[in-house]
Amino acid sequence: MVSSAATPHVVIVGGGFGGLACARTLRRAPVRVTLVDRLNHHLFQPLLYQVATAGLSPAQIAAPIRQVLSRQRNVSVVMAEVTAVDAERRVVHLADGQLAYDILVLAAGAETSWFGNDEWACLAPGLKTIEDALEIRERLMESFERAERSLDPESRISNLTFVIVGGGPTGVEIAGAIREIALHQVPRDYRNVDTTSARIILVEAQDRLLPAGFDETLCVRAARDLRKTGVEVRLETRVVAIDAASVELQGHAGTERIATRNVIWAAGIRPSPIAATLGCPLDRSGQVPVEADLSVRGRPEIFIVGDMARVKDPESGNLVPGIAPAAMQMGRHAGRVIATGQREPFHYRDKGMLATIGRARAVGTLGGLRLTGLVAWLLWSGVHIFYLISFRQRILVMLDWIWSYLFFSGGARLITTPAPGRRHPPRDGSGPSSSE
Repeated sequence: MVSSAATPHVVIVGGGFGGLACARTLRRAPVRVTLVDRLNHHLFQPLLYQVATAGLSPAQIAAPIRQVLSRQRNVSVVMAEVTAVDAERRVVHLADGQLAYDILVLAAGAETSWFGNDEWACLAPGLKTIEDALEIRERLMESFERAERSLDPESRISNLTFVIVGGGPTGVEIAGAIREIALHQVPRDYRNVDTTSARIILVEAQDRLLPAGFDETLCVRAARDLRKTGVEVRLETRVVAIDAASVELQGHAGTERIATRNVIWAAGIRPSPIAATLGCPLDRSGQVPVEADLSVRGRPEIFIVGDMARVKDPESGNLVPGIAPAAMQMGRHAGRVIATGQREPFHYRDKGMLATIGRARAVGTLGGLRLTGLVAWLLWSGVHIFYLISFRQRILVMLDWIWSYLFFSGGARLITTPAPGRRHPPRDGSGPSSSE
């Protein structure tokens, strides 16, 4: 694939795990690489919930893409929004221009899906970007501030009720983290309200928490551990309505309306809409079914990696999960195919799955072993520190976590943007809050 007289131009769309892994794999290949992303930074999404729950700051889990790839001479970075792909002309359309390619790697990831209820977006923010995380953090801390000032018991209860929709790893981790904040990190900070009375409700439409990749016994353990900390776990329960002051749930016991000013959406994602512009068949979720080498059927010059790709592992017959290690493996595989021209089939190596529940609590699998409790939590911590993009970030996050564990203290409980100036309006219609 790289034998033409002119140096082939490889365009990679997306600076996430898959896109960066592909670019790095091509560092010695005789190709010219352009990596395009609408933002200037790579984001370590598995720890995004810690920014949302005031455990870490954005700079600890994000790094400029240019800095990450600064030593790779055959790579250029373009900050631009990709709007479509013209596969016939081999052109990527940008919001402010276009970019021609010889080989295209689409690694644009996924975005939050409200399952057809997009009007809920301003009421129940998702968690895919730093902007989302800061929005959730501001709402979380403002809720404690409003509860502290309120003289109305019902208003206090509403402000201290947090509903997390979606029982996957993100929902489980957010629920555990908010409970940790309310129980251990902020009680001494407030004089007029008991933050330990905060009500955290985790809602999941399926009959178990966590995705299918987790052993069923671990899913049961996760629900049990959350309930032990005081989180209400509602299985086989759906959200049917959300407004500025409440959320309506429907479960086996019927319909229930819960007064709350805090709803966080962790229930679903959909692949980047760029996939729909390729002109190839998509599955029901919007993913692109790819060939064994991760290329698009009938378009060997286009590769799809990460959340945009529907990939079935040839050995296990199972779909490859939409997690960071899988995206990295796909990115590296696409890079090797481009560099060598050898169209080997992609094989996913399952390195296990982990989810943290709270302080010294986690569940996970590793090499066929089921892990729980402190051991799983320490492994979860070590794995996430290892995969951070820079050595400096690893050190800073490790020190922050040690400090938080020893002294029950979170380090980023800031309100930095007045509510009316933020992307989403305040849910109670209140005016500006304190800026610090």
